[in-house]
Amino acid sequence: MSEYVVDESTIFETPLVELDLDIEADADVYAKAEWFNLYDAPHGGGSIKSRIAKGMLDGAEERGDLEPGVTVIEPTSGNTGSEVARLAAARGYDVEIVMPDNAAGGKVEAVRDAGAEIHFVDANLGYDAVIERCEAIIAADPEAYFRPNQYENPDNPGTHERTTAREIYEATDGDVTHFVAGVGTGGTITGTGRGLTDLSDGAVEVVGFEPDEQLHAIDGLKFLKTGDHYHPETYDESVLDRTEYVTTSDAYDRARALRERYLDDSVPVADPGQHDEATVREHLRVGDQFVVGTSAGAGAAVVANLDAAGDLADDDVVVFMLCDRGDKYADIPLWEDYL
Repeated sequence: MSEYVVDESTIFETPLVELDLDIEADADVYAKAEWFNLYDAPHGGGSIKSRIAKGMLDGAEERGDLEPGVTVIEPTSGNTGSEVARLAAARGYDVEIVMPDNAAGGKVEAVRDAGAEIHFVDANLGYDAVIERCEAIIAADPEAYFRPNQYENPDNPGTHERTTAREIYEATDGDVTHFVAGVGTGGTITGTGRGLTDLSDGAVEVVGFEPDEQLHAIDGLKFLKTGDHYHPETYDESVLDRTEYVTTSDAYDRARALRERYLDDSVPVADPGQHDEATVREHLRVGDQFVVGTSAGAGAAVVANLDAAGDLADDDVVVFMLCDRGDKYADIPLWEDYL
């Protein structure tokens, strides 16, 4: 197990950076660098899922749903698993994580580093099979397990509504006009979208995005467009003003374009959040490269698509999420040739 000591005080209040996506409109485009949740954790820092891991565990302990001696178990594509494992293990619980066998190596190692047991599921069976395996494990001994259940737990969108939305609104001085986020559990887009809608009296356009096909390689996202797929209870489409669909190739191209754009230039930090400028600079890059995760590339692609459709004005302020840092993906096609 790692010697890394979990410091939950580093969760929330993440930096906001300004990005040049080479779009036609003179809109301001910002992104939340979410690996600054637990930024000094091994294998790429934390992620956007650090927020909900803390929110779900806090809520369970406060309600008495999670007590000493119970094993915490969660199905995940990677990020929720690593963050639940880190926080739950640090609080003294045994942890088991169920994940597809093609999960990015950095995410797998982060789970192992936390000391959690991993149950791998054949990725060719689809993500619903991961959830089914978790449910089968629990059914064999229900009293032994507590499942935070990111797909049904209201503390998932609730955490984003209380924290992510407020942070974005305050960091943009209330000027945010568009919020863009992917749909996995739906917690980010539902909770943050709901919070921003309330804070802005409905002025913010909430844009969700999904992969355009079932077999995709955009980590953390769920294909819900067609077919009979499990629909997370944490996803409320009524919060969205529109839904966009993204190809894996566009997501990868946009992530790589960000690396190229900031290979020689510094990434402007619009708001450092709870961190000082030096800490942000130290952890913003991997070596000399600005590399982000697959869903971040997809978010950038959606912003570019909005611009190409003529839906962005020069005075708009757009915010999307950099859910995790690219060194979690050093072993997949996105970054294997770069890291």
